[in-house]
Amino acid sequence: MVNSMTGFAARTQQGSDYTWSWELRGVNGKGLELRLRLPEWISGLEQALRTELSRALIRGNISLTLRLQRSRGEGMMQLDGAQLSQVLAALSAITREAERAGVELKAPTTAEILSMKGIADDPNALSEGASVALRSKLMADFRPLLDSFIEMRATEGAALHAVMLAHLDKVAKLVAQARPVAEERKAEMADSLKQNLARVMENAKGLDESRVAQEVALLALKSDVTEELDRLEAHVTASRELLASEDAVGRKLDFLCQEFNREANTLCSKAQAVELTRIGLDLKAAIDQMREQVQNIE
Repeated sequence: MVNSMTGFAARTQQGSDYTWSWELRGVNGKGLELRLRLPEWISGLEQALRTELSRALIRGNISLTLRLQRSRGEGMMQLDGAQLSQVLAALSAITREAERAGVELKAPTTAEILSMKGIADDPNALSEGASVALRSKLMADFRPLLDSFIEMRATEGAALHAVMLAHLDKVAKLVAQARPVAEERKAEMADSLKQNLARVMENAKGLDESRVAQEVALLALKSDVTEELDRLEAHVTASRELLASEDAVGRKLDFLCQEFNREANTLCSKAQAVELTRIGLDLKAAIDQMREQVQNIE
């Protein structure tokens, strides 16, 4: 089963204390890269989400965003009046002592006073038990979001699977077209080499005829494209087997596309025939199209 690396899922929920919304996006990537934007004050949430994502996904650049708000009427900052009075009295005493010593002090801002320990309660601060309970609710709500995301990747993967099979069929068809052309060219090249050998032997005295014949045979072997066509067929078979696999095969298919391209390049360089060159160029175009699709496969 082929999965795409691209996908999107979103989900919104409202509880008695909090309202939250998720967004999960995926695009192509060489490996698995997770970018999480979460409220920092929920203890253990990021690690739990990373674990779930790493278990479910193999490759892709994944972005997860969670926006969370307290329900209306809650989340207001609470001031400790007694503690504030003590802090203000202490600041006043410090200021008077500094004036008597001839030291000028800068007055603290409201934000600086509120940041002092014990004056204001953080509206997001949770007890350990409340934090665990909220994390559990969020993780339970995350699982259907992840399922939806995986389903979308699978749907796009099914479309990629069909496209890849069509590209492989085209490559196989072009290889089949190349074989009779290569055989015809082989016979023509053999006749041409024989004629050239005869001319060389007529005009060159003292040459070792058997040695020249060996060199000509070597040239004929180097121009033969049978091995390239055999390897292209083997790559088509291997690619189809990978597409039928249950594993993540994107990396292996990408490697095979490099091998496809190598054989097509060699075929073109050896062609020495208009029709075989045309087939080689068509092969390169089909392989490039296939490789573009492979970049989307997990």
